[in-house]
Amino acid sequence: MSPPKVLVVGASIAGPMTAYWLAKAGAQVTVIERFPQLRTNGQNVDIRTVGVTVMRRIPGMEEAVRAKILPIKGIGFVDTHGRRYGTITATGNPDQQSLVSEYEILRGDLSQVLFDLTKDKKNVHYVFGEQVASMKWHQPQKDEQITVEFLNGHPTTAFDLVVACDGATSRTRAMGLGCGAREYVHSANAWAAYYSTPPGHDLLKGASGGIGHGYNAVDGRMLGIDAPDPAKSGSNRLTMLKFHPDTQSFRDAAQRGDKALREYVAEQYAGAGWVCDEAAGLIADADDFYASEMVQVKLPSLYKGRFALVGDAGYAPGPTGTGTSLAMAGAYVLAGEIHRHRGELGAGLRGYDERMRPIVAGLQKLPPLVHGFLAPQTAWGIWARNHLFAFICWTGFIGFAQKYFSAAFAETDKTGLPDYFEEDI
Repeated sequence: MSPPKVLVVGASIAGPMTAYWLAKAGAQVTVIERFPQLRTNGQNVDIRTVGVTVMRRIPGMEEAVRAKILPIKGIGFVDTHGRRYGTITATGNPDQQSLVSEYEILRGDLSQVLFDLTKDKKNVHYVFGEQVASMKWHQPQKDEQITVEFLNGHPTTAFDLVVACDGATSRTRAMGLGCGAREYVHSANAWAAYYSTPPGHDLLKGASGGIGHGYNAVDGRMLGIDAPDPAKSGSNRLTMLKFHPDTQSFRDAAQRGDKALREYVAEQYAGAGWVCDEAAGLIADADDFYASEMVQVKLPSLYKGRFALVGDAGYAPGPTGTGTSLAMAGAYVLAGEIHRHRGELGAGLRGYDERMRPIVAGLQKLPPLVHGFLAPQTAWGIWARNHLFAFICWTGFIGFAQKYFSAAFAETDKTGLPDYFEEDI
């Protein structure tokens, strides 16, 4: 059989990872990215459980990730006076993770690692500044190729497989499944914004000791401030979260553009206490500001004909901290199942759907009370959570509590992923 021609849409994390494994399975892969260059900014992401398993099956990847790991020793909740109630620290063991991952890295740095692992492969080709304009199935009942027209000049091409890796708001998903933009998208009743302070502007005023701070305000608001990063001239990375049933106002602001969205986020944190006013005042000029609604994507099938979805486009997990690991696992399983079925795409895609479903279900699971613990809505709730957190830290029950709140903190990967390419190494 001739090598299958595959189009991968998106070059953040899921896209390059999918390209890596499909190339290993023998495919000729074209990766397109709508931005003109690789995006090297973005928030912190974690590699956990099944993601660690996949990472360790790529020669050199773990070493490259470790070279970019963020210098975060732990995180603690503080009150409006900056008084810390308790601290969760890294375990020092990558196979026994906590809320602080042993593999915490900036999204842009991980994208760069994955791009570097694939850019020189003879059967992987990147095209930046390009988007899918349309996809046409001539005889979908016969599982035939998909003809793709591009928006910005790349020649119309027929592909044996198209893989959407372009995020939870995937435009390619809507084309490939013939659905609306928000169909299968379920709001987690939350949004998040990420940005950095200017060089040398430490909101923690040198008091962190390498520990990040988390602060809650009423109405489900949470401000996270990382310890200053020497590699970034002592600036802090900030995360602003809001857990609230009304996310429509956030979507409306996003529709009005970047300036309106920055103003909206800043307005939500004005007068919220601690250093929130100072943090909100830095949003307008932050050169790495990014904000998005937190959602889960739940599909009846992870493929349709010769169209498949990997990562957030197919199974965004919401506020579980497992999105990166799911994307890495999905890319590996998709290519692995195609490889296991000797390039038979139909059988490989069915195997991908069957193998990934229990993994997705486990890592999308959002335990009861998680919103109430991370972002209480009332002043009393914040007071109670802080004192409960202090008690849990004092008693040493923190490990048990973390495992309750997320499968991402499991001590080991229990997915049982086959070593699809063992015979090739």
